[in-house]
Amino acid sequence: MKRVPDLLRLLLLSALALRGWASDPFSSDRWAYLDNGQVRLGINMSAGGCIGYMSLSGCISNVLNHHDRGRFVQQSYYGMEDGTFWAKQKWRWNPVQGGDYRHNPARILEEKTTRTTGYTRSMARHWSGCVDLPEVTFEQWITLTGKVAHVKFRMTYTGTNDHPTTGHEIPAVFLNPEYKNLFVYNGAEPWSNRPPHKSVPGWPNESRKITEHWAAYLDDSGLGLAAYVPASSNLTCYIFGNGNASQGACSYFAPLINFPVKRGTRFEYDLWLLLGTLDEMRDTIYQIERQRTAPGARNRATR
Repeated sequence: MKRVPDLLRLLLLSALALRGWASDPFSSDRWAYLDNGQVRLGINMSAGGCIGYMSLSGCISNVLNHHDRGRFVQQSYYGMEDGTFWAKQKWRWNPVQGGDYRHNPARILEEKTTRTTGYTRSMARHWSGCVDLPEVTFEQWITLTGKVAHVKFRMTYTGTNDHPTTGHEIPAVFLNPEYKNLFVYNGAEPWSNRPPHKSVPGWPNESRKITEHWAAYLDDSGLGLAAYVPASSNLTCYIFGNGNASQGACSYFAPLINFPVKRGTRFEYDLWLLLGTLDEMRDTIYQIERQRTAPGARNRATR
């Protein structure tokens, strides 16, 4: 994880550059919703098919934050310095799923949804360069089961540049600021029901180990969202703002992985998003882990 600190210094993400937007940038966006009677999930078809809404069915309280094009559950990768700037800050090659910092959306190339499943293929957008990146395509497959959304992500790179080894967000996850209590298991005895670690992250980025490969943000009532990513054992996180979501405040985390994006790279991984109490979500994650690691199960994290 030698290069992770470089990513942590870069990952100010959407909290600063666009907090001055006064109008709703998504008022004309096209959304598709999946709903299995337990969970409602919203996919922004005007922003690369990113997930930007998740609630219990019949509830209008969205746990996710989508303040700008960087604020989604979305794929985000990094490469070489390329002379681009995010506002006045020097940045680097950064294909993202939702769009760029100037609010230009990424384009959907293919989409298909049913009541409980969704598929999208999209062209990446350069976060700081504000151009399409046709050499990077993103795919995602979503399936709702119970209070769980299972998402398979794929990034395919057909460019000619070989980028250096650095950290990538798999994926970036943004919640509304009332979900401020971060829980992880960071101990040496994973999958043994040992007590998790609780904290309230600060600003800017902080690091956590996630030896059970999940992280959860809960509100003060004990409800919230967890993300389980078997491919990652490290997390970056922060809480930004004064607690007012309309003014840009949010809670953020991203599981991290390090690898170089080179010619011919195809990277796949799985994400499970869960709603509920910490005990409920952790019990479900344990069940998923047992199924995932059972004889004959396939590990989908490839590159």
